[in-house]
Amino acid sequence: MMREDRNAPPLVVFDLDGTLVDTAPDLIGTLDVIFERHGIPRLSYEDARNMVGGGARKLIERGLAAERCPVPAAPLDRLVQEFIAHYAAHIADRSRPFPGLDAALDALAVVGCHFAVCTNKLEWLARRLLDALGLTGRFVAICGGDTFGMQKPHPEVLRRTIACAGVAGLPVMVGDSITDVSMARAAKTPVIAVAYGYTEIAPQELGADRVIEALAELPEAIFDLVGRIAQPEVS
Repeated sequence: MMREDRNAPPLVVFDLDGTLVDTAPDLIGTLDVIFERHGIPRLSYEDARNMVGGGARKLIERGLAAERCPVPAAPLDRLVQEFIAHYAAHIADRSRPFPGLDAALDALAVVGCHFAVCTNKLEWLARRLLDALGLTGRFVAICGGDTFGMQKPHPEVLRRTIACAGVAGLPVMVGDSITDVSMARAAKTPVIAVAYGYTEIAPQELGADRVIEALAELPEAIFDLVGRIAQPEVS
């Protein structure tokens, strides 16, 4: 892994669903289609929204558990395959970047920051989504739940994403859930939580170094956090 240079602009590693892009409309829409196809009751949008972020299998499992509808392993595999096929075809029907994303990335890029994506979404789906939204070129690395054979919150996922980025700046993780915060903590990486994402735990209770209400606050939060880490107060 490249040695970190605390004087270099930071590497900002983003979660995808619920942090960069509001993907819930298309993910939940797909879940509704698959559940209806198999006679499984649909979840309310509000309940399903906070189940997003762990990948397709986890979303289906959580949805089934919420409806108290256990499914054996083989049918679950089939549900996952159907989900992915439908979702891939409708990946950006209604999914859109959260407000302020372009401006926040521009403000960070102008001072030399680099960006990466670390998500539990399958890598090819993450790339397809970012391609559809015209965002792929923003990132030096895009790593998914199948890229390394392990998923968040395993800290090695973040470490390997940072290595794939191949830049020297101090990394900072930005995410919306306990999965992101736990991974960053285990990887000894500073972490910022967004308050608008998909989480069943209050954002202020996730244990992040900073919580921001909107992406407009991200540049200031990153420079404040990195500055405090790079130049600790001397007593």
